[in-house]
Amino acid sequence: MRRPFHKMHGLGNDFVIVDARHEPFEVTATLARAVADRRLGVGCDQLIVLEPSETADLKMRIWNSDGGEVESCGNATRCVVQLTGAGRIDSDGGLLEGKDLGAEVEIALPEPRFGWDEIPLAYPMDTSALPMAWDELDQPFAVNVGNPHLVFFVPDAREVPLQELGPRIEHDPAFPERINVNVGTYVGDRLKLRTFERGAGETLACGTGACASAVAAIVTKSAQSPVRVDMTGGSLTIGWAPGEPIRMRGTATHVFSGELDLGTLQ
Repeated sequence: MRRPFHKMHGLGNDFVIVDARHEPFEVTATLARAVADRRLGVGCDQLIVLEPSETADLKMRIWNSDGGEVESCGNATRCVVQLTGAGRIDSDGGLLEGKDLGAEVEIALPEPRFGWDEIPLAYPMDTSALPMAWDELDQPFAVNVGNPHLVFFVPDAREVPLQELGPRIEHDPAFPERINVNVGTYVGDRLKLRTFERGAGETLACGTGACASAVAAIVTKSAQSPVRVDMTGGSLTIGWAPGEPIRMRGTATHVFSGELDLGTLQ
């Protein structure tokens, strides 16, 4: 059986998108890993499946390259808005709104959540500065922006051994649903950011990571909205004020379309 797909990326954070609004597409962890495999599959950070929704234009479901399903992805949302023209997208991370501006796409994510049980954490802690440390990384800011994030502000994000520390932090028992890990450094008026995504590893860009880090910077008065966030794959502009949704603006790129041969991927 063959199934059409689109390959897209948001600042190098890449996706295989399957439209299942008119024909169901069943995803298993094995299939998600096979599609994401960069040697034997198409290759991507996340597999995105679009389904019908009764409350929005469509529903977006997301599987990481390790086969686990997650709640939200900002870069993928921009790609879906550009691909489909959807203005309202249902996701497990909440209702998302988007607008194609031509050169860029702007999306609105739900208000950030700061409660320890909303992140979630395994037990009560001060989420503005968790009393925890992993080698040189300590006292992170925790926030849920549709999915859970930790934000560390460090002297030089380039020097952090994220490939070694990221998995340790992601799988710490304090985080029952695992956690995304961000390390950021201010250079002038821009936030230089690296993100280790749960289930995917370090990516060229992370939209929700940029949102979480910008919110952390605004709350701690390290920056004012809007915040320009620079990542390896490019830049996003993040705007937020307390009591409002988070607004993200950046590019989305269609790379190619093709067909999955499901018989070879199972």
